[in-house]
Amino acid sequence: MAATGTIWVLGGGLIGCGWAAAFAGAGHAVMVIDPDPAVAGRLAQVQAQARPVLRGLGTLTPGATIPRHAASMAEAGAAPVLVQECLPERLDLKRAALAGLEPHLAADTIIASSSSGLSPDDMAEGLAHPERLLIAHPCNPPYLMPVVELSGGAATTPAVVERARALYAAMGKTVLVLARPVPGHLVNRLQAALWREAVHLAAEGVASLGDIERAVTEGLAPRWCCVGPSTVFHLAGADGGIGRFVDALGPEFERWWATLGAPRLDDATRARLVEGMDTADPRPVAEIAAARDAALTQLMVFLAKKEADPRNDTTPGGNQG
Repeated sequence: MAATGTIWVLGGGLIGCGWAAAFAGAGHAVMVIDPDPAVAGRLAQVQAQARPVLRGLGTLTPGATIPRHAASMAEAGAAPVLVQECLPERLDLKRAALAGLEPHLAADTIIASSSSGLSPDDMAEGLAHPERLLIAHPCNPPYLMPVVELSGGAATTPAVVERARALYAAMGKTVLVLARPVPGHLVNRLQAALWREAVHLAAEGVASLGDIERAVTEGLAPRWCCVGPSTVFHLAGADGGIGRFVDALGPEFERWWATLGAPRLDDATRARLVEGMDTADPRPVAEIAAARDAALTQLMVFLAKKEADPRNDTTPGGNQG
């Protein structure tokens, strides 16, 4: 996981600072570019949170660096090998920033956007070199979660996608490459589908938000650490696999699908969610995040060991329930 050059992180919010910690932990020289002077303090705070996580995951290299803050691109120094754009999710803002960025870059600098839902084709409009722009969307926080989703636009060259894939993989990331762009990519679309139904169940008063959360953390998530949602049903089909499962229970699932909700995040639903979270977990958000980081670090280490030596796999088979 040796460094291959300087990384610029454009935007010093939580995602940007989280990316900076991940890149620095992998040994890259990192410059976070943001005119807000408060970014320096935020960067130091996130770095302090991230270091023990990276160390626990084994992704903190001996050559780890300390990310630095620059108020502008003119102050950022030598052109980077990659820019990780982490600005707010506004197309006009991103387009303007990327257009202003290009004159400061080398000919082969990759521009990677952390956008969770915008199209790479829309973002590349107006760029002199749209072939080097792609989406590289992390799961949050980037220093902890392994997945990075890559999605190129119509102009993005395969060589750029491959160079980006290799850079993130060298950091220990799990890189998912989409064959074509889709709003929300993979992780957020799957997450949005589940959350939509969770919001519907809460809004309809079917169960408390706390019990809905536990249905995921204790009913679904443990299996999903080892197998995906389709593999769960593949196992439930026993020797016949997912084909047998679909034959047996496909019509029943279609009946359930027809009853899934389509809630609106209106004032009443928002109030129910806020009240539900206050009841389910009244701890401050920072305390919940710290507990998440500590627990997920241990879980990621366990899963990595299991994957490295499948003989230690004691995971029981799943079923559809």
